[in-house]
Amino acid sequence: MDITPPKADKIAKNLEIHDDVRVDDYYWLNEKENPEVIDYLERENDYYEKVTEHTKELKNNLFEEMKRRIKEDDSSVPYFYNGYYYITRYETGKDYPVYTRKKGSLDAEEEVLFNVNEMAKNHSYYNLNGINVSPDNKWVAFGVDTVSRRKYTIYIKNLETNEVLPQSIGVTTGGSTWANDNKTLFYTRKDDQTLRSNQIFKHLRGSMASEDELVYTEEDETFSTYVYKTKSDNYLVIGSYSTLTSEFQILDANTPEGDFKVFQPRQRGLEYNISHYGDHFYVLTNADNAVNFKLMKTSEKNTTKEHWVDVIPAREKVLIEDVDIFKEYLVVNERDQGLTKLRIMKWDDSEDYYLPFDNETYTAYTTQNPEFDTKWLRYGYNSLTNPASIIDFNMETKEKIVKKEVEVLGGTFDKNNYESKRVWATAKDGTKIPISMVYKKGIALDGSNPLLQYAYGSYGSTIDPYFSSVRLSLLDRGFIFAITHVRGSEYLGRQWYEDGKLLKKKNTFTDFIDASEYLISEGYTSSEHLYASGGSAGGLLMGAVINMAPELYNGVIASVPFVDVITTMLDDSIPLTTSEYDEWGNPNDPEYYAYMKSYSPYDNVVAQNYPNLLVTAGYHDSQVQYWEPAKWVAKLRDKNKGDSLILLHTNMEAGHGGASGRFEALKEVAMDYAFLLDLEGISN
Repeated sequence: MDITPPKADKIAKNLEIHDDVRVDDYYWLNEKENPEVIDYLERENDYYEKVTEHTKELKNNLFEEMKRRIKEDDSSVPYFYNGYYYITRYETGKDYPVYTRKKGSLDAEEEVLFNVNEMAKNHSYYNLNGINVSPDNKWVAFGVDTVSRRKYTIYIKNLETNEVLPQSIGVTTGGSTWANDNKTLFYTRKDDQTLRSNQIFKHLRGSMASEDELVYTEEDETFSTYVYKTKSDNYLVIGSYSTLTSEFQILDANTPEGDFKVFQPRQRGLEYNISHYGDHFYVLTNADNAVNFKLMKTSEKNTTKEHWVDVIPAREKVLIEDVDIFKEYLVVNERDQGLTKLRIMKWDDSEDYYLPFDNETYTAYTTQNPEFDTKWLRYGYNSLTNPASIIDFNMETKEKIVKKEVEVLGGTFDKNNYESKRVWATAKDGTKIPISMVYKKGIALDGSNPLLQYAYGSYGSTIDPYFSSVRLSLLDRGFIFAITHVRGSEYLGRQWYEDGKLLKKKNTFTDFIDASEYLISEGYTSSEHLYASGGSAGGLLMGAVINMAPELYNGVIASVPFVDVITTMLDDSIPLTTSEYDEWGNPNDPEYYAYMKSYSPYDNVVAQNYPNLLVTAGYHDSQVQYWEPAKWVAKLRDKNKGDSLILLHTNMEAGHGGASGRFEALKEVAMDYAFLLDLEGISN
């Protein structure tokens, strides 16, 4: 049966800047409300359904298989805060969590804060976030998004009567923070069009949102703002941040009617974060050219930079990512040679040691530690072969209690059946590129294995080697899974990020290609069996590599891909654009424009053989507008000289993160995996 893909009309639009003209034949797809645009997207979805009809059973089997591995009636490890144990649990067959608490003891009666399954009825998308209980434990603020546009409405609920107050607050981030008076709530409002978090408001419980007092407006369009309370509960903090610069303002949390004071005025390139302890603030910063950051401290009274003194100096090879402050201990999250290390230091200098980890492909991180006066540190651990664990560690006695290891159900999983390792590819410029990989033990490394290579590589965001029960559906069918730690992340420290952004962005793409060539040359796979995957900015990476080296890949999955870089970065009405100039460059500057144009996937589609492609989009996506993948697919089909399959699927009800329910999201993964398995001729 010959199924013809939809053909988008070509209506040439000239886009001119810097005496350069780009011709965009599919610019008309930007018109979101145009019935012809919606019709085109629906025809693409219909084409996807028809072409993949033969994989319907496979998709369903994958979904059921993945679902079987998940403990449906699951609950989180309780954490203690301000007199209550807080627990999140899931019920069998239900998509959404139930948030609960118990007073004083785990044997106490359960109090349900939110049953999101009930709240999500009649909504195809539902996201509850920003749960924030008042200091007196009587009120809870929370945010709700039912469109997936990341515009949350804040509500306040009385926990004694379960009544939700009639006053709601629209177009927010969903997060909020209570002052210590239990009636004043600070929150962040978004610009309705750009969705930039640009204003902090103060709300008095029970009053109308229209009466809320504007506390702060972030006027610089390259910055966003947020508000929170220090772990010590002593200070309310307004943060402002751009890619390269940060600034904070502080206010005594007992005097919400007071004025915020700037901690240290912003200076371009100066990044810092603050934590409060005793009568000092601890400052994690890149001040004084500390590329990998250092920890400093200053008194509450003198907070500007000239008063900061070193606590942990900067090191050339070790990145300080975060700190957790306790009454007797300081816990430092460090990254050394790509691996996370948790360093525990006693304030009186009597102890300084690292938690022991004995793997080369693991992920470790501190997790819920809201209590200040405790000797117990809670951290998470997992690896490519080890399911996620939550561990409580006594920093004094060094006792370790595994509170929970995620159960992989279904009866077939044994961690000893899988092997993980880290290898290093050499880039064209001589740089060593780390690759974390996992596969089933015993497979022959003779080039015949299908291999899925994944990467992200932007914003300094590091993809650690993490366990996935879903991924077992590939591993058990003979796939190798590899994460390439390309430049643009902070896997090997802050310089690793600096070397993969702005006018060095192409390093991200060439690192991925060089890693692909290494994986082929070492016999892990071959170009007939190599697949690549990335989403959002990782989708940009996918678009770039298939323009540069299409012959290396049999198939590519690009999820909500950011592929029309210049058009988006020239449109400052689009969410995130202005705040991202420090990541990609500002194309209003001719130098950055020319560099972007040299790699922007949409602008560099040429007449050549492209690999098989599955491209996904979200109609309500606020981060990567649906029209970027839609235009890109239309152009790829028009230019493709081979007979590869190019598919576009747009979720007409969701945004950047895809479906909201835990099982609905699995269907999207099953769709991706069925695409890969079908290309490998694997039908069961």
